Amino acid sequence: MSITEELVLLIEAQALQHGFQRAARVHVKLGALGHVAPEALRFCFDAAARGTPAEGACLDIHVVPGVGWCPNCQCGVALNERHAPCPRCGSGPLRLEAGDELQLTELEVE
Repeated sequence: MSITEELVLLIEAQALQHGFQRAARVHVKLGALGHVAPEALRFCFDAAARGTPAEGACLDIHVVPGVGWCPNCQCGVALNERHAPCPRCGSGPLRLEAGDELQLTELEVE
């Protein structure tokens, strides 16, 4: 819930800064390896947005797959879980390159 409350606060700040009344659609990137389930984010967003410029906004969630950098193979590899070894060579640890983000990327406003 605290994550979605922060997201709503960010939208409120943007409304004040840019003078819009209501966000119609909120686009976010959500990492597949993060600890936030898209369904939970959506549920909590609706509750946290009540009485704010984000109330009633459609939450568009783009899930970003996990990507790690293998220093042994010198390339990026797909990751299905954190701290997994390289699927090519089995070495680790891999540096997490993508899949852990939660980012507001775009607001469609009225």
